Amino acid sequence: MKIDVDDSNWIRPMPNAIISCRSKDGHDNALAIGFISNVATDPLMIMVAIRPSRYSHEIIKETKNFVVNLPTKDFKREFDYLGSVSGYDEDKLTSINTTDADVINAPILTDCPINYECSLIDVYSPGSHDLFIGKVEKVHCDDKYLTKEKSVNWEKIDLL
Repeated sequence: MKIDVDDSNWIRPMPNAIISCRSKDGHDNALAIGFISNVATDPLMIMVAIRPSRYSHEIIKETKNFVVNLPTKDFKREFDYLGSVSGYDEDKLTSINTTDADVINAPILTDCPINYECSLIDVYSPGSHDLFIGKVEKVHCDDKYLTKEKSVNWEKIDLL
């Protein structure tokens, strides 16, 4: 028998991701999110949903750049930290390894095995979160997770 449930039960599984960005004045930030999806394959586009109250929301709207970093289960402590502290209050990336993205002006979290550099295409505001649609400009993947054909071998990655 089916039972009516609270409507806050979202579709599962929700992939965990860390969105990193850089403000116009050079301040790096990152935000843990659970609302993310593919949008298109040609060109490759990704959607991330961020509450307007978040510091990263302001940065991405201003700079029109962000990186989607996919963490492994070994990165759970850092993921939880990035999701519980605000960039308004502290510099969240001081103890997290980063490097500059190649195409856009944002940091890449190097301990995450896959990173998608994205340029902002559009923003939709359907409700509690704004949907940022990003065109993937470049994908980085740790070589140990690639097939011989240089495709991502998703079965080898223990994503969070």
